[in-house]
Parts: sequence; C-alpha cells; structure tokens
Amino acid sequence: MQIKTIKTFFGLVIIPFSVCIATFTVSASEKKEPWQLAQETEVWEPVPPVVNTSEKNPPSDAVILLDGKNLNQWEGVDGGVARWYLDKGVMTVAPKTGDIKTKEVFCDIQLHLEWRAPEEVDGFDGQGRGNSGVFLQERYEVQILDSYKNETYPNGQAASVYKQSIPLVNASRGPDVWQSYDIIFRSPKFDDEGALISPAYVTVLHNGVLVQNHVEIQGPTSWIGHPPYEAHGCAPLRLQDHGNPVSFKNIWVRKL
Repeated sequence: MQIKTIKTFFGLVIIPFSVCIATFTVSASEKKEPWQLAQETEVWEPVPPVVNTSEKNPPSDAVILLDGKNLNQWEGVDGGVARWYLDKGVMTVAPKTGDIKTKEVFCDIQLHLEWRAPEEVDGFDGQGRGNSGVFLQERYEVQILDSYKNETYPNGQAASVYKQSIPLVNASRGPDVWQSYDIIFRSPKFDDEGALISPAYVTVLHNGVLVQNHVEIQGPTSWIGHPPYEAHGCAPLRLQDHGNPVSFKNIWVRKL
C-alpha cells in the first residue's frame, strides 16, 4: 500500500494513498445524476437490422427453399433435376430416385422445415416407418422418423442426431400429421492445414419442444462407426430418400 504524507500546521500526517483514491472516486460519482450513470452502460452501435415477421410467413430475411410452387431450389444429389413429387404445395420423396440437395450452400444457419410421415404403417416398424433425414452441410444428420408409438434405438429416433445424440424427449405426432423442426446449426471450423478448431453444434426444437440443447456433433453421420471430421467449407442441405414417401413443406433458412 502506498503512503501519502501531508504537511499541516501541526506537523506531518501520514494517510494511506488508497484511501485518498477511494475518497476521490466516491465524491466524483456522487456528483453525477442517475441518468448520467445509466448512460455509461448504454451501447448504441451496431443497430440490429429490421426483420419483418408474421405468424403465416417466414422472416423477411429468410431464404425460401420450398414454398410449394416449384423445386427450383433443389437438385439431385449428383446434379440434375430433383425428381421428387410436388403436389398441392407439398413435396414428397419419390422412393428410389435418390437424395436431393439445395443448389445453394450454407454455413451457420437457422433452419425451419415441416414434414409428415406417411399414413400407411402396416408391415413397417422401427427404422422402416417414415424414415428420412435432413443432412446439415450434407454430413450431419438430424433424423426424420415416425417415432409415434414406434420402438427403435433412441439415438436413431426422430430428432436424434443420428447415432450420436438421443433427443431429450419424444415430441412426435402420429403418422399423416404435420410436424416441424427448428434447427440452429453452428458449422465446424478448421485451420488452414485442415485441423479441427471447433466442432459443429446443433440445437433442435421438435414441434416447438427443445430436444437437442446446443449438442456437440462428434463428426459426420454414419450408419456404422464414428468417422472423424474432415475439413470442408459451406455446403448444401440434403434431404434423404430412405425409401419412404415422407412429405415436406415450408422449408426456409436464415444465414447466421
């Protein structure tokens, strides 16, 4: 502690220097009005851009991937036209025609999509009921499955990060009923040599219920084993043809 010496008429008085600072600070603060003190913690820049919203329409800054009018935003997984069905605003998997992917590539995103498992369930169970999936950056799958009264391995049920993360709850609705996913995805980051700096993370709301809470993705999705990360950049979204006529509508994405 520093010592300050003050000379007075009666002699020298020694006062700790820290006391002097504290006294000065308090007295300076006391001279400010409350509104002046409040202003010290106000931040005026940057000003967030305005995004218009409504209950019936996507946010005004969203990229519309499926509005029911056409499949212009999609193509076959190996290029060429997307060969899935489009009828009355609804896109449905055409089994054995292959996966489809977006023509545009994405990194960090907020994704909204609505899906419906087929009504017919006789003769199918487990992974054979309403199976599809949405692959973030064509690599990291959030499972789509009819998980309503349908027993299967939990890390492969609806809203799982397939073979990696079990959903917190089963929020599934029955077959032939529309369901929604709202997904927040943070893509993995790599250095210039391709080494992983930070993994991907995903948050999923299934029918408005939080089921994946900022979950770390362990690597690309695989049916067998756990492959490691490989360096990549922004990439398309991909929807899976797993042989079931799963339907989709109202797909949009916001770049973060």
